[in-house]
Amino acid sequence: MAAPAIAVESTVQAWEARRASASFWSDAWWRLRHDPTTMVAIAVLVTLVVLALAADLLADNLFHWSFSRQDLAQTYRKPTFDDPAFWFGADNLGRSQIVRLLYGARVSLFVGFFGAAILMTLGVAMGVTAGYFRGKWDDFVVWLVSTLNSIPQFFLFLIIGFIFRLDALSLSIFLGGLGWFGTCNLARGQTFSLSEREYVTAARTIGASNVRIMFRHIFPNVVPLLIVIAMIDVGGLILTESALSFLGFGIQAPQPSWGNMLSDAPQFYFRGAHLIYFPGILISVTVLCAYLIGDGLRDALDPRLRGSIGGGVRRRA
Repeated sequence: MAAPAIAVESTVQAWEARRASASFWSDAWWRLRHDPTTMVAIAVLVTLVVLALAADLLADNLFHWSFSRQDLAQTYRKPTFDDPAFWFGADNLGRSQIVRLLYGARVSLFVGFFGAAILMTLGVAMGVTAGYFRGKWDDFVVWLVSTLNSIPQFFLFLIIGFIFRLDALSLSIFLGGLGWFGTCNLARGQTFSLSEREYVTAARTIGASNVRIMFRHIFPNVVPLLIVIAMIDVGGLILTESALSFLGFGIQAPQPSWGNMLSDAPQFYFRGAHLIYFPGILISVTVLCAYLIGDGLRDALDPRLRGSIGGGVRRRA
């Protein structure tokens, strides 16, 4: 019995040595690949993105129905397999629900990812520079974040949506431009800690410029945390867009989004419940996948788990 135990322990030690010698990113990718929940979430989200990008191709060649085409004879048609265009039924104007869901995915996912990119760019730029330079610039950034954070953001979005007719691009810019405050605070706090490290002091000693120090020594060490926050923000932005469009202040008809497809949900409930189920399920699944990916990335990028087997820290007696 002792020999098999020794062999297993030797194998585990060999794996630990191999993982410890790997680079940070290869080690993170190894742990991510061995997290089935995160990989399933990535596969589902990638599938939704591919379907959204292929909406024109599928509408023309498979469903033979555009997102704006109406047929009043098909009003509130139930889901059926007789016609591909009505696999998910038809809405109150006889439009194909599955085709509108594909084009709605394009809008909702674009708002989530592009809005998160704007949010992260502004938040990282403001937070890293404030935490590194400090002084008056840091005081200004803190004042700006505190002031804008005191404004109820959702009501501000409602006012903007009432004044302007928003499309996917303009809504993404507004959501990203007014949602970077939390990211800024996180980046600023991380920069405070990193700017006191020995390698940053050594870089200053040999005459490295401030820009080089921020880009080569501070920013790469902030990236792992920000990747996690970015995926969580994608889910949050999709929910915000859906809520605004549901209330009529986001993406406007006839351009479909998952949110505005639910705008008449109360009247759909009794006449065509399928018009509520499918957009609601897609919103829930997409946001859940974004959060699961963020949680998986947090575990994969956690430096405390570096070199561990299966993502967990082995305890030694």
